[in-house]
Amino acid sequence: MSQAPSRTVVVLAAGEGKRMKSQTPKVLQPLLGRTLLGHVLAVAQAIHTDRTVVVVGHKADQVGAFLAEAAPAATPVLQAEQNGTGHAVRIALDATPDLTGTVVVLSGDVPLLRPETVEALLATHERAGAAATVLSAEVAEPGGLGRIVRGADGNLERIVEQKDATEEQRRIREINSGIYAFDAALLREALGKLSTDNAQGEEYLTDVFGILAAQGHPVAIEVAEFAYETLGCNDRAELARLRVLMRDRVNEAWMRSGVLILDPATTWIDVTATLEPDATVDQNSQILGTSSVATGAVIGPDTTLVDTTVAAGATVLRTHSIGAEIGPSATVGPYSYLRPGTRLGEKSKIGGFVEAKNAELGAGAKVPHLTYVGDATIGAKANIGAGTIFANYDGVRKSHTTVGEAAFVGSDTVLIAPVEIGPGAYVAAGSAVQKNVPAGNLGITRAPQRNVEGWVARARPGTASAEAAARATDITPEQD
Repeated sequence: MSQAPSRTVVVLAAGEGKRMKSQTPKVLQPLLGRTLLGHVLAVAQAIHTDRTVVVVGHKADQVGAFLAEAAPAATPVLQAEQNGTGHAVRIALDATPDLTGTVVVLSGDVPLLRPETVEALLATHERAGAAATVLSAEVAEPGGLGRIVRGADGNLERIVEQKDATEEQRRIREINSGIYAFDAALLREALGKLSTDNAQGEEYLTDVFGILAAQGHPVAIEVAEFAYETLGCNDRAELARLRVLMRDRVNEAWMRSGVLILDPATTWIDVTATLEPDATVDQNSQILGTSSVATGAVIGPDTTLVDTTVAAGATVLRTHSIGAEIGPSATVGPYSYLRPGTRLGEKSKIGGFVEAKNAELGAGAKVPHLTYVGDATIGAKANIGAGTIFANYDGVRKSHTTVGEAAFVGSDTVLIAPVEIGPGAYVAAGSAVQKNVPAGNLGITRAPQRNVEGWVARARPGTASAEAAARATDITPEQD
């Protein structure tokens, strides 16, 4: 059995991206859970290449740091001066002298490209025994893009950049995507023959096709099934258009897998998130990072999940959640804020205007409304009254509060950590608790109530309050 030829991906990621007007390199701009470059590297990984080489240049330290974390197996190669795409690929090949087989060239700012499209490009390249193959696309508005010039036989004759094209060539609507496959040995040879005799004074990688064709080597074209896959971006407006296209593609894939998305136009799901069939996502919701949503869960409306796990049957309404775990059939919201370390047990509840941080709720525990829960463990079936504050910070250190199983904390209570409310214990409303309340006890810290008789008539004569009190008690209020 013959061995499959080796594949090396070269990703061009050295450009400055001036039109982005950003301190962040263009290839590191975020797009639905990954950077632009991250999306391209995911394609490289999916097509099972033997090696990935990334040509870096502008802010190479930032791009290199990203690669070290996101794709440590990739080899960064520095293009100190950006003298064109041909120059970039030549530097990549010079840095890998043992490279053989097929070289796939990808652009670091083309994030919508699918692995299936690159596989189709490679299939055409290998089937034709081509020295070079280009991925092209038919577009309605080709302005600014290189054109595919075909000969009378329909085969590729050359690729012409927009600035070097004639008026007739500019009317061609088949464009160069900047995605290529090459025979490594022939590519090395042709790169040595590039010149800078063009409008931009750069070494064009596209000129390799004309050189190889003139030498009699076969060159081929693979037309992309979906033209939008070949789109890159040069400024933030174009990046926003790519974001919409990717949003629609991601949402359609989830809907076809059984997820109910009520308003796809206002639903944003990162490519790194996961959802199960029969999950529901309501309008104006975002599911970001490594978030996961299980079967039967309902997200939204107006909800943002970041790195949050939502178990089966849970409901999360008008909530912002970061790094939380929401258990089976738990309910959250509306207007809740879950911070990292929050874990909700089965059928537990976080209600309206509740903030929780590093807090664990047992099964069936309830924090219904207007409460801050920080650094706390709340036992199963415990109930936390409205307006309760878990005072976890003394200005120097943070301490933990424990509320036991089936305990009851009355409204408007402050639990001053570190403190423990035992299983089945009660805390009277309005208490400020700084000592443990043993199991089954009632904790109460309120001062005895004292009513000052006749105070309103004496201290607030002539007011509406004094008049109302007088009517209720048949007392004639004093007049000024």
